[in-house]
Amino acid sequence: MTTYDVIIVGAGAGGGVAAGVLAEAGLSVLVLERGGHLPPGSDRRDHVRNQRYSRHGHNAGPDIRDNPRVIVERDGKERVVNPHEPGYHNNAAAVGGGTPVYGAQAWRFLPDDFRMASAYGTPAGSSLADWPIDYAELAPHYDRAEWEMGVAGDGQLSAAHWPRERGFPLPALPVTRGGEALRAGAAALGWDVVPIPALINTLPYNNREACTQCQYCVGFTCPVDAKNGTQNTLLPRALATGRCELVTRAMVTRVEVDGRGRVNGVTYVDEAGTVVRVKARAVVLAAGAIETARLLLSSATERHPTGLGNRHDQVGRHLQGHYYPAAIGLMPGPIYDGIGPGISTATMQFNHGNADLIGGGMLADEFIDLPIVFWSRNLPPDLPRWGAANKRFMRENYTRIMRVTGPVQEIPSPEARVTLDPAVRDSCGLPVARLSGTTHPETVRTAAFMFERAREWLRAAGAERVWGQPPGLMLSAGQHQAGTCRMGDDPATSVVDRWGRVHGHKNLYVMDGSVHVTNGGFNPVLTILALAYRAAEHLARVGV
Repeated sequence: MTTYDVIIVGAGAGGGVAAGVLAEAGLSVLVLERGGHLPPGSDRRDHVRNQRYSRHGHNAGPDIRDNPRVIVERDGKERVVNPHEPGYHNNAAAVGGGTPVYGAQAWRFLPDDFRMASAYGTPAGSSLADWPIDYAELAPHYDRAEWEMGVAGDGQLSAAHWPRERGFPLPALPVTRGGEALRAGAAALGWDVVPIPALINTLPYNNREACTQCQYCVGFTCPVDAKNGTQNTLLPRALATGRCELVTRAMVTRVEVDGRGRVNGVTYVDEAGTVVRVKARAVVLAAGAIETARLLLSSATERHPTGLGNRHDQVGRHLQGHYYPAAIGLMPGPIYDGIGPGISTATMQFNHGNADLIGGGMLADEFIDLPIVFWSRNLPPDLPRWGAANKRFMRENYTRIMRVTGPVQEIPSPEARVTLDPAVRDSCGLPVARLSGTTHPETVRTAAFMFERAREWLRAAGAERVWGQPPGLMLSAGQHQAGTCRMGDDPATSVVDRWGRVHGHKNLYVMDGSVHVTNGGFNPVLTILALAYRAAEHLARVGV
């Protein structure tokens, strides 16, 4: 049996970076991905079956039939949900993880995002805490991710908020007509704005062509491969070394340990249904915050009866994602110009420094909405959902509607968590993830404040009518899921150390959003990438 230096579970943002860094450092690497390849343009531009609108199916997995989850509602009622259904909190399962179909916003977390407890205190009932590392420690890895993968942005305006050594390798996305209106509104309000940084080629880069500004960015693969993820950057580099193998359609069922409790490989089920055991000197988990926690819990042994890394009942706790309070405005005239991806303008006026609130968030314009997505979330509350009046409104106002939204910095709760369901199994016979709890009530207050700022911005931009509804108390995870294996120096309150090593297992690492202590007021992918660079470099340096 071949023994690899490192096995990586998951070929997404964190796992792809780990593969590239470790293989180029000379280590032998096996990457196991439960999804398959999703080549550019291979997913049909199906308006009703994609990762943005999945009520009738999706285009990037996981397989609908084989991967249910159990959701426990606030009233205690339970329901079984499939990956395309509301409440599942789905991350795409494909080579590249969610990166082939994401919107590619590439924000750094702010320096204050790493010290939330010190800045605001810890609300009763929350698990708000500081990170064990600070922004300065992560900054070089942010820079490496931006330049090696390719991020478009405005370095000069960015430097006013983030200390940085250099700008971006690519110029910012074009300003849309909607972005121009928002910039005028922000100027009237005295708010600063910044272009939205994105992992998108605005010029040819890394031997791939530039964005063609199509209207099918978020939720779909890029037909010209101008959207930058691990599937077209770090993973190909890893494979090119000859030291990395990638196995797709492989569902890892267990992390294996020897009689002394040392991790020594994994077991997985391949596409044919065969159970395969592979050995390694180190294992990296990068399956996303829900599935990584589930795998650790599923790998219980006599020595570790509650799961690996779970001696203090921390695995699966502090699950968080992002609330997205959104305001919708009807503008005086057409605001839609068809220039994709649609995002161009954001304000960070309210990420911190809001009186009587903990944190805040970023607000921005939105990706181009497909008509079915527009229908599902942008219509005014007094409009019928069907019939002639609905059709008339859609026909007359699709080009006049603008949506302002953004991720809110959530206040984590220890009761928002992933456990193993005692009854429901997946196609491999494993207990499925059971999701329960909610975010902390302080998150709801912050979201309501950000909703009012979105309304204010739209009015200043000229909206004739504004509507929307701030979110209430609920479980939050979604595609920005994080926090279930949080990073910390104290094993009693965290799962991994500052390098991503699981406490008590020096050769078991986590390199995905699980390790986030807090999830910032921004899309988290650039932080996932930067942390994976940092952790993989450490693993290569200390050896296996």
